[in-house]
Amino acid sequence: MAKTGRNDDCPCGSGKKFKRCCEAKTPSARSSRFLMIAVGAAVAAAVVAGVVSFNTESRGQTTGVWDPVHQHYH
Repeated sequence: MAKTGRNDDCPCGSGKKFKRCCEAKTPSARSSRFLMIAVGAAVAAAVVAGVVSFNTESRGQTTGVWDPVHQHYH
């Protein structure tokens, strides 16, 4: 039996295309959807961590030495 293509009619008899009916129910489609959600969450967490890190480092924390002649930190 030939493999069902995405644009072929669904073998379940619904009359819909396979990509709109039963393709999403296959294990590979579920795992790829889960992977896409996991990667998206990881990227969002990295962006949030970067923003938090940027904001906490810039709040009055100085690592230099105050120069009274130039009136700023070196």
